[in-house]
This record gives sequence, C-alpha cells and structure tokens, in this order.
Amino acid sequence: MQSTATYDHDPASTQLLSRTWESPPGVLNWFTHVNHRQIGYRFVVTSLVFFALAGVLALIMRLQLISPENTLLGPDLYNQLFTMHGTTMMFFFAVPAMEGLGIYLAPLMIGTRDMSFPRLNAFGYYVYLIAGIALYTSLFLGMAPAAGWFSYVPLANIAFSEGRGMDFWTTMITFIEISALAAAVELIVTILKQRAPGMTLSRMPLFVWAILVMSFMIVFAMPTVMAGSVLLALDRAFFTQFFVAAGGGDPLLWQHLFWFFGHPEVYIIMVPALGIISSIIATFTQRPIFGYTALVLSLVATGFVSFGLWVHHMFTTGLPHLGLSFFTAASAMIAIPTGVQVFCWIASLWGARIRFATPMLFILGFFAIFVIGGLTGVMVASIPFDSQVHDSYFVVAHLHYVLIGGAVFPFFAGLYYWYPKMTGRLMSERLGRWSFALIFIGTNLTFFPMHQLGFEGMPRRVYTYLADMGWQDLNFAITLAAFVLGTGFLLTLINAVISRSRGDLAGSNPWQAETLEWATTSPPQNYNFRHLPVVSSRTPLWDQSDADRLECVAGLRADRRELLVTTLLEARAQSVLIMPNPSIWPFLLSLAVGFGFLGFMFEPWLFVVGFALSFFMIVGWLWPKKPWLDGEQSYDQSHDQC
Repeated sequence: MQSTATYDHDPASTQLLSRTWESPPGVLNWFTHVNHRQIGYRFVVTSLVFFALAGVLALIMRLQLISPENTLLGPDLYNQLFTMHGTTMMFFFAVPAMEGLGIYLAPLMIGTRDMSFPRLNAFGYYVYLIAGIALYTSLFLGMAPAAGWFSYVPLANIAFSEGRGMDFWTTMITFIEISALAAAVELIVTILKQRAPGMTLSRMPLFVWAILVMSFMIVFAMPTVMAGSVLLALDRAFFTQFFVAAGGGDPLLWQHLFWFFGHPEVYIIMVPALGIISSIIATFTQRPIFGYTALVLSLVATGFVSFGLWVHHMFTTGLPHLGLSFFTAASAMIAIPTGVQVFCWIASLWGARIRFATPMLFILGFFAIFVIGGLTGVMVASIPFDSQVHDSYFVVAHLHYVLIGGAVFPFFAGLYYWYPKMTGRLMSERLGRWSFALIFIGTNLTFFPMHQLGFEGMPRRVYTYLADMGWQDLNFAITLAAFVLGTGFLLTLINAVISRSRGDLAGSNPWQAETLEWATTSPPQNYNFRHLPVVSSRTPLWDQSDADRLECVAGLRADRRELLVTTLLEARAQSVLIMPNPSIWPFLLSLAVGFGFLGFMFEPWLFVVGFALSFFMIVGWLWPKKPWLDGEQSYDQSHDQC
C-alpha cells in the first residue's frame, strides 16, 4: 500500500476522487454535510458570531457603569446581561472556537482526509447551534438566566430565581456539553488512529498535541458540569434537595461540581492556544521550535495539574485550612509548566530573524497580556490575598487578562495565520496591524484599571454604585477604553469579510510553514490530499522543499470514502476505514434531542417524546448498509506513479 515515489496528478483519477469526497451542493443539502473542514469552519464562524454578541452585551454593561446611579439598565436586565455575557464567552465562544480550529486543522496536520466519525461531528455542530439559538431566544423574550455564568445555589434555586431563565441555563448547558464531548471523542480517535504513516507521537505537530490534551480534558471535565446542571434542574423541576441545605442537601456540592469543571475549562481554552503559539513562532522564525519535548510535557502537565485547582475558587467558603493549603500549592505549581513553555518560546525567538506579520504581532501581544494575568493568578492563589480581593473587580481584571491574553490573542493570531488556508486569500496586513494595536491598547486600558477598582473595594456584578464611592473616574475611562477594544475586534471582522473576496491570493503555503496542512491547496480540495503523505520528520515541508515530492501512500479506492488507519505509537499502516457519505440524520437527531431538552423545561413528559424521536433518528442513522458492495470497485490506479 505504501510506496516511496512522488505524487502524480492524473486528471481522471483526481476527478473521481473529488466527486467521491464532494459535499452535495444546495441549500437543503447544507444540512447533510459531514466534511471536517466544513464543520470546523462552521464552528469557528458561529463562535465568532457569539463572540460579537457577547461583546455587545459587555459594551451595554459598560455604558450602564459609566456614571454612578445610572438608569440605562435596571438590576434585573443587568443581571441577565452579565450572565449571558459570561455564559456565551465560556460555553459558546471559547471552547467551540478552539474545537472548531481543531476539527478543521488536526486532520490536515496529521495527513488524513476526514475525521473518524464525520456524522457525529456534524451532529455536534447542530447541537451547539440549537443550544445557542435557544439561549439567545430566551434573552430576547426577557427570560434569560440571571444568576451568573456559574449559577451559584441557592441563588439559582427556584426559591430565588423564579421563571424559566435558570431552566434555560441548566438545560442548554447540559445540551451543549453533548456537543463538546462529541467533538472531543472524535478528535482523540482521529489523532491517535489516523496519523499519516511515519508520524510517530514524537513527530506530531505541537498544535495537534494541544488539541489532543484539550480533548482528554473535555472528556474528564465536562461530565461534572453536566451532572451538576442535571441535579440543579431536578431541584428546580421536581423539588429534589441536592443543593438545598434545609432539605439535607449541600450548596457547596454545586460549587465543587461546577469548579471541578470550571477551572479546567480555563485551561481547556488555553491549551489549544499554546499550540497555536508554538506553530506561529516556528513559522515566523523559520526554524524548529526550541524544546519540543519540554513543550509537549508541559502541555500534558498543564492538563493534569489543572484538575487540582478548583478549590481556589472557594477559599472564602469556610473549607478547612489544611485542605486549602494543598490547593494553594497546586495553584502556584501550575505556573511551572507555563513558565517552561514561555522560556521555550523565548529561546525560539532569541536571535531569530522574526517576520513581524499580523499573526506574530498577536503572539507578542499574548506574552505581555498573559504574563500580567499569570502574575495576578499567582497572587490570588494566596489565601490571605484572595480573601481580600474576592468578588471584587481585581478578579474581573485577572480573569480577563488570563482569558484575553491566553486565548483571544492566540486565537486571533491563528485566525490571521490559517485564514489563507481556509479561504485561499490573505487578510489585509494594514487592517490587521490596526486591529492588533487597538485590541492591545484597549485590553490594557480596559482591564488594568480594574485592579485598582478592586483594591478600592468595588464589588463585581453590581449594576450601579454611589457617587461618593470615588469609582466614577476609573469607570468612565474603562468604558471609553472598552469601545476602543470593541473597535479593534470590529476591524478584524471587517478585514475577514472584505478579504474573503478581495484579499490577495494566498497560494498553498504563503507563510513557508513546515506542517502538512500547508502541503495542500488553499482552500484544500474535497479529498484534502491527493495521496496520503508519508512523514519522516517533525518538519516535513522544510525537510522536503518540494511538497509535491513528498513520499505518499497509494492503493486506497477513489470511488468511495476510505481512510488509512495507523498504529497508535509508530503510525504504521494498519487497516482501511470506510467512511459514511453525507446524511441528513445527524441534523434530524439534533432536532429530536433539542426538542426533548427544550420540552423538558415546559412539560417534563416532552423529554420522553424527544427520547422516542431520537430513537427513530438513531435507527435511520445506523440503518445497515454494505459499503463494501457499493458500486464497482475502482482502485486508485495512480499508485503506480505515486
């Protein structure tokens, strides 16, 4: 099956292969697509839409706080807005955006044609979309949740949060985590079993390592918040007492369940960003990243240690001090793998001839922003300090420095970096530089003064304040800076839209990068790779200057969707996997599941109806076929020339 010759481009064989992997055109057929690039692209675009919505909510909140005793928003609406802002950023933007990049790029980087479970991939996207639409519908209907993105009990219990708002929150959080888990499982299987022959674990791109670590973290972290939200829904709908102290429950149980997910969630967002940084630094210094092994071990260590920090969100809840000391140590320890990565990146940049294009500027911005967030993170790991600033604007500043620096800057760097691969066109450098400058300046002017507000005692999540508190000037300046920050993000959006049709043609490898996704056309063809490549180093495109002369695999059939399965460690060819064709069933199943979840909020028996509908959709999805008998066997004969 494997040969060591070079690519051929036989037109007839290529055309047949393209038709085999083609996604059917048309509006209705849009719901049948299962290709990983289309699903990943949809994840990224949809997450950016939610990012924009959450940004608008943040600006409205800042307008409310621009002056003391402002009456632009009432307390109820303000509570809804900050709950929707936090929920959107954490559940509907950050994680799906990183997963979307992983779904789009990981198969290309490991040299395969699709993911292991393409229909599950599509199902996950539709679940995510339905959950987002349902949650924002609740906002426009005035029924949005208002207990914060963490939904602490007893505030979130039915006694203190009447109406449907919290029902929407608990139901949609459980629902969307199905999407996250589906994406994580398929990414793990795809990365471990579909790498190109020769791509051992020690040759895997760092971004793929980061996606793998993120996926495992999702598998272990997400079930706890699903369990918690289900228990909270039962407390609200059936008056169980899991989190009601008077009924024998424990409100702290909610915090344990939520933060066991919530703190790793921060690193679930950040770990892929660390992979983006390594990819971009290597490309824009044109030399292999320093400390590959140390970087991989740091990613894995970050994933492990992040599960031991959750109690540092609960330092003021009255837990035993002896136990808290262990979580203080773990909170400080997480800085070690992060520091190792920062030193490796500095060593990679040291003495290099750096190309300061827009992606690299965002990476340099990451260093400045994230280091500030990291330092304040070490500060709040100290129990006495945390007790003083708990629930103040200091924590708001720390959180945003960590998330914007650690996730948004790298994500936007990745957006500018891989945009040419996704669209075939480069984004405008001029607009990109302006966008970076405004985002960098706006971030610091918006969030750095919040440290001072926290020291002065301004609590977070308040809709107004009195004039004699002395917080007016800083809040006024912060609000103006927030609009500078919003303008920076808007410029990138404009840049992406304009460049889609007017940007310069990119070519297959405009940055002269070293990983396999740049060996394909921009955007890639339906089949990704004309022949699956064979890898012999960590930097295949640099070690083989002519990408068309990479060693490759031949022998897969061109008239049906086939993938090569390889061994876990050494990536030796093991078997051929026959992939399913596009299907409407994932979309129909997501509608049925969504009906069950949404119906549960109004009439619990509707959940049973949704369950029954889901059963029929699954039967249709799994209806047996015999793909090994489909059509006339037509092997890709071009392997003789591969």
